[in-house]
Amino acid sequence: MARELGKRKRDDDISSRKNRKLSPPQEEEGLDDLETHISEAASEDDPITLDHSSKLASTMPTANQVRQMKDANELYRSSSFKLQIDALLPNVRPKFSKSQPLDRFLMLLHTFLGSLTATPPVHPLEGSRKLRKKGITIPFTAPLPAEDVKWKVAFDKPTDITLVGSWANKISVKGQDGVEFGVDLVIEMPSTLFQEKDYLDGRLFHKKAYYLAALAAALKDRKKGLKDVEVSYACPSGNPRLTHLTLQSRHGENDNFSTELQAQVNIILVLSEEGPIPLARLSPSHSNLRDPTTQEHLPSPLYNAAILSCTSTVVKADLLNTFEDKSSCAAFPDAVALLRVWANQRGYGHSDNYGIRGFSAKGPFWNALLHYLLVGDQGQSKRRPLGKGLSSYQMFRGALDFLAKHNFTQDPVFVKSESGSHRYPASEYQALVEDGSPVFVEASSTVNLLAGVPLGSLDLLREDARQTLERLNGITSKDPFNDVFLQDKRDLSTRFDVVLRVDISSSQAIQSLDVGSDRDTLISQIDSILRRGLGDRIHAIAFLQPSPTLFPLSQTCTTTTPTVIHLGLILNTENAFRLVDHGPAADDADPTHAAAFRGVWKDKAELRRFKDGRILESVVWDVKTAEEKMHIPGMVVQYLLETHFRLKANTVQASFDKVLRLPESISSNVTRSGVKVGFKNAIVAFDAIVKAIRNLGDEIPLSLANVSPVSEYLRYTSVFSPAPLPPSLASRLPSTAQYQPEMEIILEFEKSSRWPDDLKAIQKIKLAFFETIASALMTSMPGLVAQIVVGDGTTISEIVDQGRLVIITQEGWAFSARIYHDREATLMDRILEDKAKAKKFPGFRAMSDGKYEQYGAQEVDQAKEVHIRRFIHAPRHHRAIAALSHRHSAFSGTVRLVKRWLAAHWLLRGHVSEEAVEIICAKFFISSTTQLVDEKMEDSPGVPATKERGFALVIDFLRNWRWDQEDLVVPLYANTSTPVDTPALPASLVKQGVWRVVTEADKDGKMWTSDHPQVVSANRIRALAHATWECLATCGESGFDPQTIFVHPTDDYNLILDLDPSVLPRYAQNVQPLVQYLSGSRFANLPAQERQVRTGCDPAQLFVDDLRRVYDGTLKIFHDILGGNKVGIIWDPTLLNPRPFRVLGGYTTLPVEEGSAKKKSSKEQQVVLNKEALVGEIMRLGEGLLDQILQQ
Repeated sequence: MARELGKRKRDDDISSRKNRKLSPPQEEEGLDDLETHISEAASEDDPITLDHSSKLASTMPTANQVRQMKDANELYRSSSFKLQIDALLPNVRPKFSKSQPLDRFLMLLHTFLGSLTATPPVHPLEGSRKLRKKGITIPFTAPLPAEDVKWKVAFDKPTDITLVGSWANKISVKGQDGVEFGVDLVIEMPSTLFQEKDYLDGRLFHKKAYYLAALAAALKDRKKGLKDVEVSYACPSGNPRLTHLTLQSRHGENDNFSTELQAQVNIILVLSEEGPIPLARLSPSHSNLRDPTTQEHLPSPLYNAAILSCTSTVVKADLLNTFEDKSSCAAFPDAVALLRVWANQRGYGHSDNYGIRGFSAKGPFWNALLHYLLVGDQGQSKRRPLGKGLSSYQMFRGALDFLAKHNFTQDPVFVKSESGSHRYPASEYQALVEDGSPVFVEASSTVNLLAGVPLGSLDLLREDARQTLERLNGITSKDPFNDVFLQDKRDLSTRFDVVLRVDISSSQAIQSLDVGSDRDTLISQIDSILRRGLGDRIHAIAFLQPSPTLFPLSQTCTTTTPTVIHLGLILNTENAFRLVDHGPAADDADPTHAAAFRGVWKDKAELRRFKDGRILESVVWDVKTAEEKMHIPGMVVQYLLETHFRLKANTVQASFDKVLRLPESISSNVTRSGVKVGFKNAIVAFDAIVKAIRNLGDEIPLSLANVSPVSEYLRYTSVFSPAPLPPSLASRLPSTAQYQPEMEIILEFEKSSRWPDDLKAIQKIKLAFFETIASALMTSMPGLVAQIVVGDGTTISEIVDQGRLVIITQEGWAFSARIYHDREATLMDRILEDKAKAKKFPGFRAMSDGKYEQYGAQEVDQAKEVHIRRFIHAPRHHRAIAALSHRHSAFSGTVRLVKRWLAAHWLLRGHVSEEAVEIICAKFFISSTTQLVDEKMEDSPGVPATKERGFALVIDFLRNWRWDQEDLVVPLYANTSTPVDTPALPASLVKQGVWRVVTEADKDGKMWTSDHPQVVSANRIRALAHATWECLATCGESGFDPQTIFVHPTDDYNLILDLDPSVLPRYAQNVQPLVQYLSGSRFANLPAQERQVRTGCDPAQLFVDDLRRVYDGTLKIFHDILGGNKVGIIWDPTLLNPRPFRVLGGYTTLPVEEGSAKKKSSKEQQVVLNKEALVGEIMRLGEGLLDQILQQ
């Protein structure tokens, strides 16, 4: 028995190992191709193998399996998350098994460098002329050497050659955009080439530049140099002082390390530890640069840090510290890999497009960050070190937690050193801290690793860490792994609220010797001015630029630097859109405060007296509309750049406003008429109607209990801002701009036993109520018109709610009122229950004694569907969406842009409901961590602050949403105080909609997607979202035009119906309306009084609805409900194939001729869709509306 149990245990272990084995990754698999591979690996998240031959094995996991599951859940978030990490890490590291070609090259290079001969000292300019004859330019830095300098430059073979960096410690991580792995080779220059005073005025960098150029010349020498090697200059972070050589192999496939390993060798020059330069003179507070024009001695912290980073002490200390961390903490290499993958995906590394300035060459910073978390601070903070027994995921989370909470501008970091004290005391960095510069001194106590990193980049890093922690802490069922590690987060449109493109080629900045280049000086000055001007309007401002590329030996770093930068702003919505910036008071005792304020704002600053009596320096931003107010942060940046630097900044956001506005000729007429337009005025008109109905009192039989708005015009989400249409305005507008929508409202009266128990009778009572209300309102409010409307032209059932009261106020607002009676749902449930019992039990006698046998089950289901959607879900949905619109200023604009986009591509309402769109947009304004519509979320950088960013996030979601595999779950009602208890739709009415948009009130996710979108429409939305995303990806380029996003391609349709724009009252809302239809009536002699406005009348939509009803199952019909004058139609492809003739086939057919290629061998007569007859029918249906039908 014991042997049998032992055998079973071994079988379990073997089976478990087989079950958890991951297939080896492909050699050239990149981050973008990993998602499928990792998902497959993660699906094997159950390490327990069931053996049905043994009851014991099927119920008892082994001790090793239990331990593995416990460790995975406690140390790696979940077992599937651990498997995904295990699958990721091998794919982001170099294949060291293929390093033989690189090893041979490094040995050859070492031998070559040791055999170099010395050159005699020469004047730096003379040395430059000699090397230029060989096609090599010396990368001198500013200030350039002059003819009268007394010192000379020389070359001699290196005294030491060391392999350092991530490659030496085997912690290299694959970068973005195909960048090769860097193999850092440190060459120590002989100390005899330098003098004690070389640290002054850039002399050290000039000698270093000559040594580098001379080394490049030796490598490129035709006789003695290395063969089949490409030698280039590289300029990390665009800093010419850090220029080094890069070697790439040009061997064949069998001996090419650049191809096999995707690696390149970086030759970095450093100073010897025994060199004559005193390190004590390189503290941050020392001045080692003298301005020849002013002779000022200002501290040069960036210059000093650049020298220190070129010392062998720092480079080797990083190598040894990393090795020690690997030895003492087993999870350190994996933690570094996770952190760097996360950073690379967000632009904190090499990037060909939009990298975060200051981080393109900061690889050592990530190692030092984890080292700091392991060893602690040099007595400056109370943060406890992380335990060295933590998992890689826990260390990664610890690093994110530090980045999310630490403020580098206020709290300098001094990593604990082995000696117990730092080379330079904290007081040396005090000036940097007071100036707001970041300080992170590494373990060798020598270099500030964050020197030269803009504060905005660190602010963005903090916000990215916060968002990632929120995703990892989320309680939603969706795995955050892809979002954290695999998705590229560098896109401008989804990452930043405001994006500006700045061409700096025409600017002339004052040279700052400490910074090192004119371009870097300019960017530093721009950063300083913009941070002071924007203040608390922003969470972060980032300078985005491509990482410096390799450049030939005949050029210098400054000649290859891009002249265009991009600015990305993440807004603080609490302050971003304020109209007035307040400065110091007029009676401020320190006059420098006012001078500093006016120094930033120049002529725009002025003294103003406010209502509370204060007199302050102020800046006022003059805006006329709510849309203009949303662009104030961009206006601030544009003004400051123009005023201080004479630079133009172009923003793409302003162009999106055009698609949400009527043409200028129409909007100017509305403005001149003096009518009050906008969402707030529409709500004021609604409140007035509610008040008027409540004031009727005894004139109606029951008291009004509640009035619920259910219109998009009353919750800030209609594409166009609502406007009344009084007769005085209608006479001034063309017929193509006279559409007046009806805003739906629901009336609920007090409960009463006098309501009948018959569904038909209830509908009659509602009509009686409408008649009473209409008469009373027209009597009490002169100029108001109330009309009773019955039916929608398609529904013939007498139990479906069809009656409504259309109310047109004197000001021109139109409302459509319906009456909600809760008893209807009870009666319909009773009928359906009786019918179900009667079907199951033939002898069952219904409690109603046959009273409801006249109603069919399908008719009752239809009535119940209308009742549930219209009277229960719609009001609750309206309240939730209206609350989001009030809480988040960008939510309304986001919904409006998405609706406009769907409508412009002929999908809104006919294929996607407005409510479904609003819920999808709400996903990005609701916290995934707490599942609450948190009031603090408004100030979270993860929530869009502009409609343009919200629109881009929705498009990104639609292109990636796998609706066939996962539902969209949005906790829309989580902030409501009342419990959510709403009935679902009848199962028989849930049709072919493939989206499932789940909320607390709609567990099935079919309330707004039961009929649509169907598979064809859903796939088309995904394809259009992909195309739109590709267009949005170019938003940073100069030729970007948002209007192209809303132009719909028509090549995929079989039929295009051209409608006559002159008879379409909504044509003015078209994306690209023709001007001739926007200027009055076509007939000059048409009397004005005959131009009657019909509220809610849209002939094009009525025509499309008729086509959908008549040709359901035959055609797929697409139309832009917002002024579209074209209708797209595609055939059902299955109807084009021959099939046997059947009576009542449901579509017009044409017999297949004998001998036709389409005819199949069959005795029955075969038919196909009769296209010509169908086109003729459509032409007759659209007579007076259709211009032509184009067949494609």
